Amino acid sequence: MEEQTGKLLKECSSGCKMAINSLNQVRDFVKDEKLHQLLDEYDKKHKALEEDISRLLENMETERSASCSSCISRLTTDVKLMIHDDSSQIAKLLMDGCNMGIQSIGKFLNEYEEASSESRSLAKKLLHMDEQLMKELKPFL
Repeated sequence: MEEQTGKLLKECSSGCKMAINSLNQVRDFVKDEKLHQLLDEYDKKHKALEEDISRLLENMETERSASCSSCISRLTTDVKLMIHDDSSQIAKLLMDGCNMGIQSIGKFLNEYEEASSESRSLAKKLLHMDEQLMKELKPFL
């Protein structure tokens, strides 16, 4: 159970960090004030959730590994926004990221069935947060 809990928490931490990085990546390209406010709101939510996850990981004394996928994501986002940097493109990129996060966390919830209820609850919170962000991004398409 403890091993699965650690793995699930690591994946959730990685997901939160990727979301935060993505939100920060596009922030400079945002011209619409409502979209900017939405990004700020979800940046704060993801940061708060990541803090909760990190606390649990620290209590477990689990080491976290860095991922280079965020570097690739950054490059891809920058190139796409250089070509077309309107609110619709930003919303689409963020929705694509949310969709990947939903799929990933859903997979890990199924894979780590023995993880603690607290870690599963945090994973579900992240999943629902990404689903809600996708809904709130739709008007910007």
